[in-house]
Amino acid sequence: MDKLSILWMAAAAICVLGSFLFVILWDRRQRRMTERLRRMLEAAQAGHFRESDFDETVCSALESEMADYLKAAEHTGKAAAAEKEKIKTLIADISHQTKTPIANLLLYTELLEEQETGIRNREYVTAIRKQTKKLDFLIRSLIQMSRLETGIVTLHPRQQDVKAMVTETVDSFREKAEKKGLKLCDCSEHAAAWFDRKWTAEALGNILDNAVKYTGQGRIEVRTRQYELFTAVEVADTGPGLDEEEIPGLFGRFQRGEDAQEQEGVGIGLYLARQILAGEGGYIKVSSKKGKGSVFSLFLSNGKKENLSE
Repeated sequence: MDKLSILWMAAAAICVLGSFLFVILWDRRQRRMTERLRRMLEAAQAGHFRESDFDETVCSALESEMADYLKAAEHTGKAAAAEKEKIKTLIADISHQTKTPIANLLLYTELLEEQETGIRNREYVTAIRKQTKKLDFLIRSLIQMSRLETGIVTLHPRQQDVKAMVTETVDSFREKAEKKGLKLCDCSEHAAAWFDRKWTAEALGNILDNAVKYTGQGRIEVRTRQYELFTAVEVADTGPGLDEEEIPGLFGRFQRGEDAQEQEGVGIGLYLARQILAGEGGYIKVSSKKGKGSVFSLFLSNGKKENLSE
């Protein structure tokens, strides 16, 4: 073998060895960069990411961009948390500061009602009481709505019996229904579903309150119906019913049906009910015909929210 061939072989061997070493070094560099990115993400998820946690002189452009993104995300998260805390404080202040004036208004109204006054003045006192109660209901409803929308109130659904919640809620409206001459029937059956008892009772109570309020005569029936993925709590009434075009906007804020305009209320109850059901992985729907009553159905998940898509 001549000298030239040996040189070519040596050069080829050097090239192969160099390529091999380059691949090893490149792989190590990529692994180190990936590991640094992983540590940065873990630190960000744990809430203690610091820009000084990496060496800028050895960072790649990708690492720098990732660091900038995580730093911005951290600032955004802190700003959101601070804003949420401000809202929480504001809501608490409103709730606290309005309780005493409203309670005093109702107290003074009662004192005035005990006095011997003319018919005209008694009408004024009755109007003051009515508007004060409406204001109290509006403030409490707005506070509940704000707490739900801002995440201040967290729903805690768990697997439990639907009937116990339904029976307790129906019983709380029985006296109000009987005063109007309405028959309130609890036809529910035992069924397990995934829901927060306190807030679901609030949602059902809003539906029942509307049913009693808007039903002039007849009956209100509360029943349960089981499906594969949901358990439905249905509230059927013999009220005035709704036109088809009224239904799509019925669950919006401050939305009320045409026949509800003359009744007390502010149009928040159905919106709150929808928000509560959605937060539990359920939903609410209505079936109604003008002059033939309505059926409001609250669908409660039969399993955990995260398992619904499985």
